[in-house]
Amino acid sequence: MNEAFESIKAGLEDAIAHSKGEKSEVKLFVPQPVNVKAVRKKTGLSQTRFAATFGISVHTLRHWEHGDREPRGPALVLLNAADNNPKGLLKILNEK
Repeated sequence: MNEAFESIKAGLEDAIAHSKGEKSEVKLFVPQPVNVKAVRKKTGLSQTRFAATFGISVHTLRHWEHGDREPRGPALVLLNAADNNPKGLLKILNEK
């Protein structure tokens, strides 16, 4: 077998072990929860502008800010990036 196959096979075996709750070398990335309102305030944007900039509805943003819902998946990752470096992320998002 070639090296690529062995690497893929080992990765799949590790993933299977992890899914069964067995010890594995799997490294999970779990984004930290964020205070959405605090993140928005760091950017200095209004709710309307923040929602437009980040591609979400104002309705969703308000639910996140009130704690009715929590961002998940890519939205949570993006909000963590905004929390860590709001000016840098806004610069990237506003480039054409």
